[in-house]
Amino acid sequence: MQKVCRWIVNNMALFVLFAGVAGAVRPALLMWVGPWIAPLLGLVMFGMGMTLRVEDFQMILRRPWEVFLGALAQFTIMPLAAWGLVKAFALPPELAIGVVLVGTCPGGTASNVITYLARGDVALSVAMTMATTLLAPVVTPCLTWLIAGAWVDISLVKMMLSIAQMVLAPVLLGIMVNHFCGDFVKKCLPVLPLFSVTTIVLLVGGVVALSGGKVLIYGPLIAAIVVLHNALGLVCGYFFARLFHLSAVKTRAVAIEVGMQNSGLAASLAVLYFDPAAAIPGAIFSVWHNISGSLVANYCQRRDQKAAADSEARPA
Repeated sequence: MQKVCRWIVNNMALFVLFAGVAGAVRPALLMWVGPWIAPLLGLVMFGMGMTLRVEDFQMILRRPWEVFLGALAQFTIMPLAAWGLVKAFALPPELAIGVVLVGTCPGGTASNVITYLARGDVALSVAMTMATTLLAPVVTPCLTWLIAGAWVDISLVKMMLSIAQMVLAPVLLGIMVNHFCGDFVKKCLPVLPLFSVTTIVLLVGGVVALSGGKVLIYGPLIAAIVVLHNALGLVCGYFFARLFHLSAVKTRAVAIEVGMQNSGLAASLAVLYFDPAAAIPGAIFSVWHNISGSLVANYCQRRDQKAAADSEARPA
């Protein structure tokens, strides 16, 4: 069973891509997901919370400077990149708001796994994810309003409450369950990734189905913007960390955390408050950032192996 779960998780991008194609070609198959998008995201965040511990909060307090730098990079680089791309490609408002939402959301949970595979500082990655997630109910709506308030009508209070309900409350509840029912959580941990992947696949398929024919029309353009957005996050996050002289493993954590967004939240907010087409960037980002993250992890592994080999070959 564990081998099957691991295989499905390792090939998540393929399943998400398949769900997206199914939603675009046969929307009727996944239209039923629409009313369940917010609860499904809440379940994903609850699963994330179950993998965290109360001690992880202490990590933020023990490393405040590094976590602050990471959160600052997260909430400046990606929103500014989103704004620049929207302006450069002159996107219509219903698509522009989707790109902005991806940029203003907190870091995604997959970043912790990718940081581990890239041999980065996993503790810093977890602390950054937690910090930006806790800040999201306030920061994400405010940044979205600042960037896109002139294009679309944004209800700050309603969006804050939605993020608190879909993200903050489930994460905190999951942490409490882990703290008070640790033995139960240990039994559930092997299947939690499978549960999260299944939920994310349904979310992406449902979002694409709701978007209708606009995915087929704007899909290639949005895909190009998503690739650029993700690349800007990874590259700028790397140089931001280097600017403050963080170590190599910490730099990797910051770069990956900045580049990988909670795009499921972006898609959910788009469906709840804007045109369903606004969810397209979040849906495509959900596929691409897992692919690019895997490529970055493989590059980092090969680089470390080459450095180790060169070190052994160098005469003493």
